[in-house]
Amino acid sequence: MTRVLILCTHNSARSQMAEGLVRSFARQQGLDLEVHSAGTEATHVKAPAVQVMRELGIDLQGHTSKTLSDVPDPWNFDYVITVCDGAAENCPNYPGATIRLHYPFVDPSGGSLECWRAVRDQMRLQFEAFVVALNSGTVVPETYEVTPGAEAQ
Repeated sequence: MTRVLILCTHNSARSQMAEGLVRSFARQQGLDLEVHSAGTEATHVKAPAVQVMRELGIDLQGHTSKTLSDVPDPWNFDYVITVCDGAAENCPNYPGATIRLHYPFVDPSGGSLECWRAVRDQMRLQFEAFVVALNSGTVVPETYEVTPGAEAQ
């Protein structure tokens, strides 16, 4: 089973949405993935993240904000993906077999629901491409460039 960890600063928005997306895409494609998310510090899962993911049929209601110490076997992941620059800078070193990826997304916190949806939709495209690549055995996208105009509004 492939293990995936998604890291962000607070594990309250982007990493939670990414966890839900990766888990959903893996289930749709019949791919056996173990997916976790964590933050460099724990806070709470933000209500707009729960709301915009519910619009896609993905339930984050039971999710909690976690740190690496809350994740099972935190040093044994096949992929570690950071979704914000702060997490990328503070991400611990992983063993050589772990593939580190950085997919930086705009922080939608404080933005309108339209901003949350725009970030969710960008993440949806990127993480679907990630899961499709894993499932097909092709090269996983190394990075993600944020689309101009996606800043928080």
